[in-house]
Amino acid sequence: MVALLLALTGVTYAADAAPSPAVPAAASESRWMRVPRLYGRITARELGLVINTADPYSVAVGEHYARRRGIPPEQVLRVQLPQRASLAREEFVALDQAIRSHMPEQVQGLALAWVQPHAVDCNSLTSALALGLQPEVCANSCAATRPSPYLNYFGARPWAVLGMRPAMQLAARSVPAALAMIERGMASDHTLASGAAEPAQAYFTSTPDAARNVRERLFPPAGPVPGVAGLEVARVKSDALPPMRRILIYETGLARVPAPLGGEWLPGALADHLTSFGGQLDKPPGDGQMSILDWIDAGATASYGTVSEPCNHLQKFPHPQMLLLAYAQGLSALEAYWHSVAWPGQGAFVGEPLAAPFAPLTPPSTP
Repeated sequence: MVALLLALTGVTYAADAAPSPAVPAAASESRWMRVPRLYGRITARELGLVINTADPYSVAVGEHYARRRGIPPEQVLRVQLPQRASLAREEFVALDQAIRSHMPEQVQGLALAWVQPHAVDCNSLTSALALGLQPEVCANSCAATRPSPYLNYFGARPWAVLGMRPAMQLAARSVPAALAMIERGMASDHTLASGAAEPAQAYFTSTPDAARNVRERLFPPAGPVPGVAGLEVARVKSDALPPMRRILIYETGLARVPAPLGGEWLPGALADHLTSFGGQLDKPPGDGQMSILDWIDAGATASYGTVSEPCNHLQKFPHPQMLLLAYAQGLSALEAYWHSVAWPGQGAFVGEPLAAPFAPLTPPSTP
């Protein structure tokens, strides 16, 4: 169903799609896609938390998160992991088995309370835990990766129905930055469920970087989001950015975004850029391509980037409309980001997973 809906935008979401060339915005009419009704959301009652006791950052951030979000003690797993960018395969298998053995069946998603490790070979750790390790990707990281069954699932029980738990890392460049990210996530809950006196803004930025501007054809039309009170789309150009106010979503495509991080960020904001190595979380600021942790530093609450060269397959990055419309239906940041990526095998999901600004105070029933 999702594949059919995405075809309305003029983009093929098939497993044999080639890397996508740039298409000028005028080449195809900007249209809203139709998204199926998404039911329920993952909350603290369904979230598992994993803490690395060998990492002081992980202990501080994980224990704080468990307290602040009220994660049940039986849903917290403490392990010992090496503090390096990538796990060896046997280390990953041991971690995966420990999570599967420990977590109660009601746990539908995972929060990983660390910055490193963020990869297993050329796979991201978040995706390997959710979908299984894909070692074949390392032979050709530009090839298609395993499609996510989550795209065609519309409920809030992916472990019960699909046998997968979408995962997100509570990653930031310091403990204080991580605690601030957590507080932003908590502060966002329910804030836009009934609209707002001044609309939240979703900024979709076109750039002259042709290879990384491929998502422009997927950008929604500018103006109010149909059926969503208090949310507007702004289509802007990277070389002529307006004052950025009330940012809820910010998507662009540059290897390094020049001064991207001013403006007024709302609690629960999502932001990402389409580039090759944004998900390599061990790089210091200013080293090569911009890290997705720069978005967290700026005031975003969640982000996404790849840990190995993905080429510019649209399927390996968040679909702009799917991300926006899933979030606007009341899902958490964890669920909205996972719903937006068709081939997430190389993608690191980072942020406060339970942030849900559009979540109603009374959750709808889940089928």
